[in-house]
Parts: sequence; structure tokens; C-alpha cells
Amino acid sequence: MAAATRNPIDWSKIHPAELEQRFAPFASRRSQVMSTRGVCASAQPLASAAGVEILNKGGNAADAAVAMAAALNVTEPCSTGIGGDAFCLYYDAKTKKVRAFNGSGRSPKGMTLEKLRKAGVEGPSIPFLSIHAVTVPGAPACWVDTVEKLGSGKVTMAEILAPGIRLAEGGYPVHEIVSHAWTRSANVISEASDHGHHMLLDGKGPQPGEVMEMPYLGKTFRELATKGKDGFYKGRIAEAIVELVQSKGGFLTLEDLAEHAEQGTEEVEPISYTYNHGGDKEGVTLHECPPNGQGLTALIALGIIDALQDSGAVPDLNTLEHNGAEYLHVIIEALRLAFADTMYYVADPQHGNVPVKELLSKEYLAKRAKLFDPKKSSKIEKGYPVNSSDTVYFSVTDEDGNACSFINSNYAGFGTCAVPRDCGFTLQNRGAGFVLQEGHPNCVAPGKRPYHTIIPALVTKGDELVMSYGVMGGYMQPQGHVQVLLSILRGYSAQSALDAPRMCLGAGMPDEGAIDSSVFLEEGISPSVVETLRSMGHTVDLVTGHARGQFGRGQVIQRIQRKGGKSAWAAGSDPRADGAAIPQV
Repeated sequence: MAAATRNPIDWSKIHPAELEQRFAPFASRRSQVMSTRGVCASAQPLASAAGVEILNKGGNAADAAVAMAAALNVTEPCSTGIGGDAFCLYYDAKTKKVRAFNGSGRSPKGMTLEKLRKAGVEGPSIPFLSIHAVTVPGAPACWVDTVEKLGSGKVTMAEILAPGIRLAEGGYPVHEIVSHAWTRSANVISEASDHGHHMLLDGKGPQPGEVMEMPYLGKTFRELATKGKDGFYKGRIAEAIVELVQSKGGFLTLEDLAEHAEQGTEEVEPISYTYNHGGDKEGVTLHECPPNGQGLTALIALGIIDALQDSGAVPDLNTLEHNGAEYLHVIIEALRLAFADTMYYVADPQHGNVPVKELLSKEYLAKRAKLFDPKKSSKIEKGYPVNSSDTVYFSVTDEDGNACSFINSNYAGFGTCAVPRDCGFTLQNRGAGFVLQEGHPNCVAPGKRPYHTIIPALVTKGDELVMSYGVMGGYMQPQGHVQVLLSILRGYSAQSALDAPRMCLGAGMPDEGAIDSSVFLEEGISPSVVETLRSMGHTVDLVTGHARGQFGRGQVIQRIQRKGGKSAWAAGSDPRADGAAIPQV
């Protein structure tokens, strides 16, 4: 049962407007963090510290990333957890290769569109809080497989999970932004299952600074540490998951869980696009995980921007005012074109062909770029390529030059908010990413992976690492990838690129609205830009306060290479989250 030390300040009695003033305006400034050894950057300082602890024990970037994933499950369960999914991109400094791992789970083998309709699930998708939105958690297998396939071999899984176990069993002080999200979901958590109280404090979300203990989660971590994947996908934990899902009419079985453990995390071929910014012939290459993830969206958008610059339809973006109306109009329209394609075509490639090569071809990108109007917002629909048939992002680099770009998520907030008996975590609602439309590439089917929003990223120049980065937050993620990368390429530091105000198509998170023509701009962008974009036909809203979370929360670790000198890391952590980049000394 969760326990805590109560803070003498009763935060619930502080007026919400005052809390906005305390936590949202980004009043303090941050310098980028530098190191010649490793750096760990995440949305929670305690999680970043857990990563550094593993680096100091001799672990590499992959080992430290898994330690951070577990620590984030404890310190930010409103975004991530062992009951969710994970993806990983890894830069191997020895081979200078990028490797990709798809740690997403599949739908139950017994779940079909027909059965969902008979169960009363109507509409275009599975509701976020429906037990039918639960897919097999892929994160625990991804943690184990990442360590086994990419780790240093110098630290054990027990050592890697030790910081997370210590935080869960010994308690930790809850940070401000996490407290805000936790409090908003407390009632749903308490109602979603009989064991929701294990993740609450006296039936409520913990207030800032209160010390939260999560002993059942610590117990779950211990079983994964000692028994590996079988400790989660077979035995006590698996039985508790299936018992909960089936008690509410769901289709998940013990066989579904056991099969995922046996299949393991899938190593996949990364997809990429080389962006020739500013006439740079070599350019920089953005690497993403392939579908069923939405990283393809960022690549298509970059390709369209490249095509616009190549054709002279727009000037070099580096010559335009950063976050000016002309600059943002290009990015907005490129992303709208990209999403029009990926929201249709991105699906599980094991259940049908996803035309990645065709969507990224120079010919197709140039064709899509011709739809751009420099004077106004255009009507956009999906294209037809020639067809050959809440989240946590964190980044780690080590002193050997390796980089691990890792992302882990429940999907929307606490996922389904359903807590299996004596397990201490919520089950994800990733199944809400399916489309309930027969014939659609992303239509639900037995044993299928849904459209996935979570995407890590890596940037290289040639075969040398430039940056390990990501921006978490639903549909905002590819939008953040594009905006942060473009800022870095025009000379922004790792930290200032994250500090800069951003734009977002739609409300960001899938449970808060679909991707459409609505454009949200963050406080800090000039009011004159807002008016100019409105005059161009964009539906624009300016966002302030805690709602700024919809613009994503990123981490950046950049390689700084001095000619003839020793290289270093420069890192930044997003001010829209509680986190920090912490260097290894």
C-alpha cells in the first residue's frame, strides 16, 4: 500500500492561478549541461541520477537508459510504466551504426472488430479508458532485451533496476508537474480497478514535495530483475493482469503474454531522411524507428521542407525569422501534408505493406510540396504513393561515444488507469490507437500492433553522431522532432532549442482531439505572428500556463566536436517538465 510523508504546506488550498504562476512561466533560465564523459537527460532529476549511477558502475548508455526507464516509472507514473510500451534507437560508437528496437505489444489473439462491436464498442476507435484498449505490455521485454543485446555486460539487471527499486520501496518526493497530472487522474485511478489505491496517497494524487512509496511496484521490479521476462509475462504478474482484464470483459490471455516473452523485442531497420539544410551537400540524417511508429511523419515533413527549398518555393529557412509567420507557415503546412499520409498509411507492417520507401522518395516529396501555397493554408488530403504492395522520452550518452535514445509510455496519461492486483502499475491503453474501420490499414485485428505515437530520434552526419534527442507527447512528437532539429541547425544550443516556443497541430495528445487544421502556438510567439497566420487561413490559438505541456517535453544531447581537440557532450532538458540533464563526473 502506498505511504507518504505529508508536506506541511497544503497545496490543495493554493489558488490554481497562483500555481500557474509558480510552475508554468519558465521564469528561470538554464545553461546547457556539458561533459566529456556521459550525460543522462530525462523529465525527472531522480531518473537522470539513476542513469548516472549505472554509468558510474561501468554500464554503457543502454544499461543506463533501462535504469532511467524504471526510475521514471516510479517518479512519473502519469506518463510511463512497465505496463506500457517502449522503443529504442542506439548509436554504436564502434561500428558507427544505428540500431532500432520495437518494444510495442500486440492486441490479444482473441480480439476482432466483430467481437468489439458485440461487446458494445462503437465509434471510430476504442475508448481510452476501456479495458479493450489494453494491449500486451512491451516495455518489460524491451528493458531486458535492450540490456542483453546492447548493454555493456558489466552490470546485471538487478543492479540496473536497483535505483528504481530503491525509489519505489524507500519513497521519493513528487515533483510539481507530475503532481498536477497525478491529481487530475486520481478519481479515475480509484474507480478503474480494485487496486487503484496502491497508486494513490490517501485516495488522492500526491502533492508537490510529498514522499510517495510504491512497494508493490518495487516487488514487480524485483521479479523482473531475478526472473527476466518470465518474471513478468508468466506467473504472478501475468495472472494478475489477465485476471483484471478478463474480469472487465477483455480478451487478453496468459498465452498472449507468454508469446510476447518468447518472441522478444523486435530489432528493426531504422528509417531515415537526409536533410540538406542551407545548401549543405552532405546534410544531416534524421533516424527514426519504422512503422508501426509515427517517426515517418517527421521524415516526410523534413523531406517536403527540403523540396520546397530546392525548388525555390520558399527561401532557406535559416534566412527566415525564427518562429516568424513565414517560417511557421512552412513548418505547419509540411506537417499537415505529412500527417495526412501517415495517419492513414502507418500501421503494423506485419499485417500489410506500409509504403515507407515510396512516401520518402524524392519524386513523391516533390509532388506533395507542389500543394504548398506560400500565401495561405491549403486544403490537404492523403496522397497516393506508388505502392509496391503522456509518454517519457530520455536520452543517454556515455564516455565511449555510444548514445541511447529511448522512449516509454502508457499512451494517454496513466493509460487505462487499471491497476493489476499487487503489481503497482497501470495498464496502457495503446489499443486506442487502432482504427475501427474495416479495410483501413490500421484496423484492429488479432495479434496486431496499433499505430504508435512514441518515437525516439538520432541525428548523424555521415556516420558520425550529431545528436540523440526526442520530444514526447502524443501527436506532438514528430512536430517537436522537426522544430527542435531546425532550431539546432540554425545555431541554437541544446538547451535553447528546447526553451524556444513551439507550435502544435491539434491539441497534442490523442485523447484531447484529433490532428486537424487547428494550430496552437505557445506563449512567447509574437501576437503579430498569430494575427498574420490567421489572415492566411489558419485557425490559431495562443496557449499559456500548464496547457503548454501540449507542446511536448524534450531532451537533447548533442556531440560537440572541436577540430583537433577532445569532443564533449552538450545537453538540455525541457522546461515544460520537471527534469534535468545530469553529467557523469
